[in-house]
Order: sequence, then C-alpha cells, then structure tokens
Amino acid sequence: MQDKIVIRGAREHNLKNISLELPRNKMIVFTGLSGSGKSSLAFDTIFAEGQRRYIESLSAYARQFLGGMSKPDVDEIEGLSPAISIDQKAHSANPRSTVATITEIYDYLRVLFARVGEPYCPACGTKIEKMTTDEINQRILENIRITNTTNVRKKNGKEIIILAPVVRGRKGEYYQMLYDTYNSGFLEVRVNGKMHSLKERIILSKNNTHTIEVVVDKIPGTEKEFAGEKAFFERLATAVETAVDLSNGLCTVIYPDAAEQIFSTEYACPNDGYSFPEIEPRLFSFNSPYGYCSFCTGLGTKELFSAIGGSASGGSEEACPKCEGKRLNENALSVKIDNKNIWELTSLTIGYAIDFFIGLFDVFPPKKLEIANAALHEINNRLSFLFDVGLHYITLNRRAGTLSGGEAQRIRLASQVGQQLVGALYVLDEPTIGLHQKDNDRLVSTLRELCDKGNTIIVVEHDEDTIRASDWVVDIGPGAGIHGGDVVYSGTLENLIGREVTRKKNFDPYERKDFGCKTYGNPAKSLTGKYVRKEEQVPIPKTRRMVDRATPKIKIKGACENNLKNITVEIPLRRFVCLTGVSGSGKSTLMHKILYREVANRLNHVKKKVGSHTEILNTEYIDKIIKIDQSAIGRTPRSNPATYTQTWGHIRELFALTPEARIRGYKTGRFSFNVSARSAGSGQGGRCENCEGRGVLEIEMHFLPSVEILCDVCKGNRFNNETLQVYYDGKNIAQVLAMTIEEAEDFFKDIPLINDKLKMLNSVGLDYLTLGQSAKTLSGGEAQRIKLSKELAKKNTTKTLYLLDEPTTGLHYDDVKKLIGVLQDLVSKGNTIMVIEHNLDVIKCADWIIDLGPEGGDKGGELVAWGTPEEVALKSTTSFTGKYLRKYLNL
Repeated sequence: MQDKIVIRGAREHNLKNISLELPRNKMIVFTGLSGSGKSSLAFDTIFAEGQRRYIESLSAYARQFLGGMSKPDVDEIEGLSPAISIDQKAHSANPRSTVATITEIYDYLRVLFARVGEPYCPACGTKIEKMTTDEINQRILENIRITNTTNVRKKNGKEIIILAPVVRGRKGEYYQMLYDTYNSGFLEVRVNGKMHSLKERIILSKNNTHTIEVVVDKIPGTEKEFAGEKAFFERLATAVETAVDLSNGLCTVIYPDAAEQIFSTEYACPNDGYSFPEIEPRLFSFNSPYGYCSFCTGLGTKELFSAIGGSASGGSEEACPKCEGKRLNENALSVKIDNKNIWELTSLTIGYAIDFFIGLFDVFPPKKLEIANAALHEINNRLSFLFDVGLHYITLNRRAGTLSGGEAQRIRLASQVGQQLVGALYVLDEPTIGLHQKDNDRLVSTLRELCDKGNTIIVVEHDEDTIRASDWVVDIGPGAGIHGGDVVYSGTLENLIGREVTRKKNFDPYERKDFGCKTYGNPAKSLTGKYVRKEEQVPIPKTRRMVDRATPKIKIKGACENNLKNITVEIPLRRFVCLTGVSGSGKSTLMHKILYREVANRLNHVKKKVGSHTEILNTEYIDKIIKIDQSAIGRTPRSNPATYTQTWGHIRELFALTPEARIRGYKTGRFSFNVSARSAGSGQGGRCENCEGRGVLEIEMHFLPSVEILCDVCKGNRFNNETLQVYYDGKNIAQVLAMTIEEAEDFFKDIPLINDKLKMLNSVGLDYLTLGQSAKTLSGGEAQRIKLSKELAKKNTTKTLYLLDEPTTGLHYDDVKKLIGVLQDLVSKGNTIMVIEHNLDVIKCADWIIDLGPEGGDKGGELVAWGTPEEVALKSTTSFTGKYLRKYLNL
C-alpha cells in the first residue's frame, strides 16, 4: 500500500496550482491565516476527491440514492482513502434529533430495553410477569362476575367473543393469510376494528398498516352460564388456547358490555389484568406510532413550531401536557432496566450514563448479560468516546439544535469512531472549538488513537496543543485571499519548531522521520511557526482598566437556570470582560438566557422568556444591548458582505449618479441583482435575466448532484450588457463586486459612507473576502465578524453592551491579535464587551474575568473565580482557567 498522499496541481478557489506530499496513517494539521486556503485544500480538494472516487466506484443504481460529486480542480491525487468529513456546518435542527440518536446510542438502547427490559403495570406500578392460559381464563371469569354485579347493559347479544390478533400494525395485503385462515375453519375476522366474513374477499391496501384479529369463538349464554357452567368454562378454555396458539401468545376478549381486553401469555398485571403490548424495539421509538405519545407524536412539546423555534434559537418550549416532554407513551415508559425507564436513562449526563451501564455488568444475571452484552459494548464504546472528548456534561436526550458547532462536531466524530474503521481518511474542521484547554489533551489523545488504528487524520486547526501533537504540519499562506493559496511550509513538526519538541506524556517518543514525504517551503518563513516558537506573540496589555468599588456594575442575583447554582455575578461596565470556564459550566446560560433576554426585554419592551434568577440591577447604565453570534448573515446566494453591511446601497447610488447612467435614465434599481426588468418597469431592471442575477445556473442532473455552471449570457457578471457599460472610476458594477474588501477600501477611499464600513471589515481580518461573496460560503466565525464590523461602523452611543460568543472561531494567531485591537478600541470609547471565550490570548488581554465551573454539567454552575487575569491565574488551585492562564502571563 502506498504510504503517502500525493497532490499535484491543486487550484480550487484561491489555491495557486500547489503540489505537496502527505504521510498516510499520521496526524496532519493544516494551518494558516483565515482565508489562506486551508479549507479549500483539506475539504474542497482532498476530501471532495476521496468521497467522489468512492461514490464513483458504486453502481449507477446506488449513486441515485447517494448523489455524486463534481471533480475538484486538481490535476492528480494519489494514495487517497475513502474520506469522512466532520466539519462545522450547520447540524440538524430537527426537533426529533438528539445526542442519543445522532450517535446511534438510542438504537442500541431500544434493542436493550426490548430484550432485557422488565415491564411494570402503568396503572398500579406492579411488576408484570408472564400469564398462563389458565390464569387468563380465570381473569375472564372474574371480569364477567364484575360485569354481572354492576348490571351493565349488554350490547352484543349476551355473548363473549374470543379473537386472536394475528397481525398488529403491519403493512400488507394478507390475501393468502386470510385465505388460509378460512380453509382452517374460521369464518370471521376483525380488520382494523370492523368485522368481516371470510366467505367474501377482503381487499387491503398494501401501503397501509393493518390490525387483523381472527374470530376464534363467539360463546353465547345467560348470565348464569357465564358465571359458572362447566360447559361454558371448557369452551372458553379451548377458545383461549386456540387464540394464543394462532397469535403467538395473545388473546383479545370482547365482553357482553362491549368492553375489550387483551391478554398475553407473556406479560399481564396480576392485579388489574393490564396486558402489555408486544415488547419490541419500535415500542421505544418516539418516531413510531407504537412508541410515541399520541398527543405530541413524539416531539415532546405542545406544538411543532415551538419545538423547531426552541431548538434553533434556544427559545422557550411548552412541554406536552400528556407525556410532560418525555415523548413516549405510558407503555414504553413502563419498561425498566435497573429501575430506570428509557427516558430516565437518556436524561442522564454522559458522565453518569457511563457509571450506570458499567454497573449493569454487576446487576444482570448471567443469562441477561449474555443477551445484552453486544448492545452494552456498543453503548459503552460511544459513551467513552464522548466522555474522552470533554462532553461528559451533555445529556443524551439533548436536542441537536441546541448544540454548539464544536459540540456537534465532536458528537458526530463519536458516531464515526464507533464504526471502528481502519484505513479511512478523516478530515476535521477545528474540533477544539468550544473546548477548554483542560479537555484539549483528551481530544488530541482520541485523534492519536484513530491514527494508531491505521487511519489518516487531517485537522484544520489553529490550536497550539493540536499543532504540537501532530506528525506533519502544512502552513498555507502567506496571506489571505489573493495573497494566500501557496504552501509556506509542509513538513514534520520538528522542522517547524526545532528539534527540542516537548511531546505529550501519552505519546511514544519514537524516532521522528520525514515519513518518506517531500518537505516544501521554509519553516523560518511560516507565520504559524513564529507564533508556536514564540518569536511572535499577542502582547499582554501594559495597563488594564481598573475595576474598583466606584466602577458601575450590572449585578445578576440568584441565577439558577439550568445548572447555575443560585450565583450572584457582577459585570463591570466600560470594561473588556471575559466569561470563562470549562464546557458546560453555565456560561451560555448566564449570558444568553438570563443577561441578554432580561436586558433586551427592558430596553426593547418585549417579553421573551428569561432564565431563572432573582433580579438584575443597574441596567440603566446601558442604553443598548447587542448579541453577535455565529448564525448566517443571509439565507440566499445573493446575500453577501456588501448587502449585509449596507455598503451595496451606497455603491448603487454612486453608479446611478454617473453621467452615463443619468444620460440613460438609470436609477439605483438598475444596479440591483434582486430586481427583475419585469417588476422594475421598462428599462429599470439591470440584472441578467438568464441567471436572475446569480451569475451561475444550477443544472438538475437527476440521480447525480446538481451542477452549477457559469451563466453563458452574462459570463458570471450578474448584470446585462447595458448595465455593465456604466463605469465608475474605470470599474463597472460587476468588477466592483469581484473586488476584495482590501481592494475596495482603497478604491472607495474618498467616499466615507462606503470606506468606513469597508475599513471595519478589514480591521476584523476579513480583507480577503470579496464584496459579492455568497453568504452561503462563509464560516460561522466569518459571519460573526461581519456582524461585528457592521456594529462597529454605526454611530456609537458609548453606552452599549456587546455580547460575543467565541469570536476567535476560525482565527489564526495573527487574526486574533487584530481582533483584540478592535475590541479594545470599542471598549475605549466607553462601551462594554462581554465575551465567552476559551482562547487564552484573548483571556489574558481582558480587564476582568468571570470564571464559572469548576466542572461541566451538574458539577458546574458555580462562580469559581473573578478578577483581573493575574488575580484569576493565582487561583489556579480552584480554577482550571487560572491554571492554564499562568504560563501565558509568565507568572
């Protein structure tokens, strides 16, 4: 087998015809400035080609279900394996999708409960045991006596009907089965609740589910005969025996008062006769009518739209009044393993779930253990991985839509690792996002284990711990956008940072070689190398803004939402504040669910549900609160940085004011790619109508994926020829859209309304984006910084509270340095910035730190430390953030 991956002539996006060699079965880190071309090489070239080749190897029939892929712009790639991508793209916001379902843990749980679960009566809570046919007969007679004593009016001619449920909720026509039943001497069946004679043909839809019960006997008689005649009892016993034989253990009885009861030779309550349905995996599925709550159909919420809204935005949800959010019906919830039903088990955090399942090996008798062993192994395997990557605080029933990008990526990684593949190529996009340094080591160890099993790992990453744990480093650059796309360095870690490499204690100190791969570039010129070697650093502020008794502070009292433990937190205003702590410690709950919603309600006069707390004081010191998250800036291909920052409107006005446009009578609408000629009126719409202003055409390829091709009319320019004949300062409207933000800032230097906005985009490290770049191609970190630049460009009130959630996502060391400068300038104008952050370069530059913890989940939610970075670092015995911060402050 070839021991290296060889790439020749990669030109995808901004890659400049690069070639390089990568070692197989090793851990490789791709790094470089934001926009330098890392993802273009890792995902759009290597992964795309690996996946395309695998799909192309399948039959045309299989490809119509899987879809295909277009070939990336690369001459040749050798030594590729089937590729698995685990990226930061939006994860499922489906309200039915949970951590347990994504990782397939729930599938194994359903099998486990179906095979070794113990049913309890939903009515009285009694453990249900198997019932013999004699016990069924006795129960029927007792029920008849009760009916007689209550003098219930007889509704079916004083007869007892015994039925055998031979089909329960399954699809099919069942013609042959019904024919055989008739030939066996039975005359009637009840189909979906209606009686039918078997002498007549019964036509059933094969696509619908049906319940078919064979009428075994209709036993007539008086009340006296029902109560105790020997002949009646013998006939009843025979009928019950026959029904049980026909239906594999089930018997339905219709009493004279038309009441019905199902008995089972498997499970029935000895107290009240409650019989359990067939215990099988579908009973525990909230996507199956046999398992889900009939009121909410398994959503767990009162209404569908509230579930979707809640999962996507974290908004309030009203639990289903019947199942109280448990999603399942009473039968499913009445089956238990070690006194816990399946909902109670999935409500456990991953940390507690591991302890529970390990404990089952001591609880189960040998026979049960033999049955459950395979399912338990798969469950424990996945739980252990989730625990190892720092997700011990997450519950198994947590909805997928409420997970952060980093959490979702690690959960998807857990489901892939559970497959135990060998010889695969894993491509990961910043798996350390949202992860505290405390948990980094465990994640890196897990990735190394994947390598040791014979897989190749390519990680797009800026984290120093991950870089230092790799075998091979590829630094793309030297700049971003048009200034990037070259290989600055590709080689071993040792060559990048020098021979004195401090390895983690978990890794073998084997002799390092070049792995038979060619080294490219010069490590001395690598900007990443300079930061890792500490030749370049993000500087520690020479002075910090003082926080004392006179400093105005917003005070949050009695915060106890989710895992917060009735804490009181003070946030100093006009300061740069970092909210820190391990994953799951309560940071997002405090900032988003309590602080943001309460203050936004007061300032905007709305009534969104606020997380539980006693009160928030001193909000009169701010007049605006702005939350800047990582959601997309637009949902259509036409949304772009120029439209979002409202620069596009001013650019269109400039073109409308040119002499050529005025002579032709063109208004601003002429220069919009959203306005069609028909809607704008004659001569007003200037976009290309062939592609409707998109610049590309999407061709439907049926079983192959849709292909985007350049519009053959406008050649990707988006506008018609007449519009493109209008020039401003030597550029037409399409050429302006194709400019990078860096070029556009210089081009519009004399137009303050445009230049100010572009300068802000440039200052947050987005100089490499083009003005017309589709919002769909932007990462979460890029979208967040575009939003930040839009806010920075506004006229400032100097009394604004900005809330940012991990703004360093996707940022290189050098970009982090730029971002810190922008944030510090914003605070210097009198604003307050509160940032949830794990990046220690940002944390060390803060004026004030609020550290939650000490752990995640139920072991978190406490105020561990607060103060300046130096003060928190000195509390390293109690604060994990302080422990890792010490070396960054040279203490």
